[in-house]
Amino acid sequence: MMHGAKKSDPAIVAMKPTNKASRMAAAEPVEPRAGAKGNVGQQSTHRTQIRARVSQALERVRQAAKVRRKERFTALLHHVTVDLLRLSFYAIKRRAAPGVDGVTWSDYEVSLESNLLDLHARVHRGAYRAQPSRRTYIPKADGRQRPLGIAAVEDKIVQRAVVAVLNAVYEEEFVGFSYGFRPKRSQHDALDGLIVGIERKRVNWVLDIDIRDFFGTVDHDWLMRFIKHRIGDQRVLRLVGKWLTAGVLEAGVHTVPEEGTPQGATVSPLLGNIYLHYVMDLWVQQWRRRHATGDMIVVRYADDGVFGFEHEADAKRFLQDLRTRLAEFSLTLHPDKTKLIEFGRHAATRRKRRGDTKPETFTFLGFTMICGRDSRGRFLLHRKTRRDRLAATLARIKADLRKRMHDSIPAQGVWLRQVVTGYFAYHAVPTNMRAIAAFRHHVSHLWRRALSRRSQKGTVTWDRMLPLVNDWLPKARILHPWPNQRFDVKYPRWEPSA
Repeated sequence: MMHGAKKSDPAIVAMKPTNKASRMAAAEPVEPRAGAKGNVGQQSTHRTQIRARVSQALERVRQAAKVRRKERFTALLHHVTVDLLRLSFYAIKRRAAPGVDGVTWSDYEVSLESNLLDLHARVHRGAYRAQPSRRTYIPKADGRQRPLGIAAVEDKIVQRAVVAVLNAVYEEEFVGFSYGFRPKRSQHDALDGLIVGIERKRVNWVLDIDIRDFFGTVDHDWLMRFIKHRIGDQRVLRLVGKWLTAGVLEAGVHTVPEEGTPQGATVSPLLGNIYLHYVMDLWVQQWRRRHATGDMIVVRYADDGVFGFEHEADAKRFLQDLRTRLAEFSLTLHPDKTKLIEFGRHAATRRKRRGDTKPETFTFLGFTMICGRDSRGRFLLHRKTRRDRLAATLARIKADLRKRMHDSIPAQGVWLRQVVTGYFAYHAVPTNMRAIAAFRHHVSHLWRRALSRRSQKGTVTWDRMLPLVNDWLPKARILHPWPNQRFDVKYPRWEPSA
C-alpha cells in the first residue's frame, strides 16, 4: 500500500494475445493450454494457483508504482506471504552449498511447511535475524580469487521474496538502458541494444567504463537514503539494514563491513541497481539532454557501462563529469578497464586517412567488439568471444576431464555435450562462428588427450575419435538471431519503454 493510495486498487491480470496482435489489445485472447494429466498435473495446478495469487498481488503493486510515481510505499511487507516464501524456496538452487548454519536445501524441505510458517511469523513480528554469510573464493579469468559470500537458506528465501516485491516497484522506476539483473532482461538484450545503437545512431566514439569494486564500496547511508525515496515501510527498511550489517564469517572470525552490499546475496543485484539508478542513470539522462551536442547512446549492465558519442568533445567532457559525479558517492572508475576509443562506421576510414592502425576494440559481457564489414562492404559490428574467457573455460574443462578420465565414454560424452551446449547457448551469436567452431575443436582435442592417457594401446587416433565427437558433441552453429531483429521485437518503437 502506498502513502495516499486507496485499498481498492483493481488487479490487472495479463492474458496472452493472439499471434500478430496489433498495438491495441487483441480482440480474442489465446485459449490457455490444458494442464498435464495425472499426479504431475495436480502438483502443477496447485503451484500454478500459488503463482497466480502472488503475481496478482505484485501486479497491483506494480500498477500503483506506475500511477503514483512520487509517492512512497508505506505498507509492503504483507505481500511477503507464505505462498511467496514457498515460491522463493523452490527458486533456490537445490545443490547450492550451505551457509554458516550448515542447513542444505534438502534439509529445509523435510519440514518445509512448518519451517515456512515459522519463518513467515518471525519476519512479520520482527524476530527474524539475518545470519552472516560464509566466505569462500572462486577463481577469476585472470587467475585471481573473487570473494563470495554464501548465505543461509532462510536468508535466501526471505531475500528472494522481498526482491520480488521491490522489483514490482522499481521496474517502473528503472530506465530503459539499464539491463543488469532485471526481470525479463538478459545479457543478450544489453548486447542487442548496444549493437543496434552503434549501427543506427551516429556513433564515432565509444567510452567503455568499469566501476572499481562497485559492490564492495557502496555507501550504506546513501543507499538507504535512495531506497527511502520510494519505500516508506519501516519493516522492509529494517530487513535491508539487517542484510547490509549481517557481515561475513571466515575462519571463525565474524566481520561486519561498513560499506558494500552482501556479496553473493540475492538482494545485492537489486541494491546495486537502486544505487546506480540514482547515482548514474538519472544523472546520465539529464546530462544527455543538457550537454550532448550530438547523438549519444547508453547501455549499462550492473557496474559495466558503454557510452557512444557522435563527437569526441562530448565524450571527453562526459568522462570528466562522470568521474566527478561518482566521487561524490564514494565510487571510482577502474583505470585499466575504462577507455575512450574511436569506434563506429567511419572509424576505419578516418584512421586510415590519418595513417593510423585499425580501430581499437573493446569488450562487453564476454565479447570483443570489432569494427567490421558485411559481404556487401557495409559497416557491421562483429562480436568475438574474449580470448581470456575462452582459455579459462578450456582450462576448467581440461581439469574436469582429468577427474573424469576413468569414467565410461558415454558418461564423458553426456557431460561434454552439456558443457558444449551451455557454451553455445551464450556464445553462438552471429559473426562468432569461428570462435565457437574453434571451441568445439579444442574440446575434442582435450577429450582425445584424456582418452589417450588412459589407453594402454597408445594414442587414440582421429579416425576413432571423430565418430565419438560427432555422436556426442553438438555441431557448431549460430543459435541467436541478428541483434536488430530481436531488439525490434522485444522493444518496438511504439512502446513507452523503447
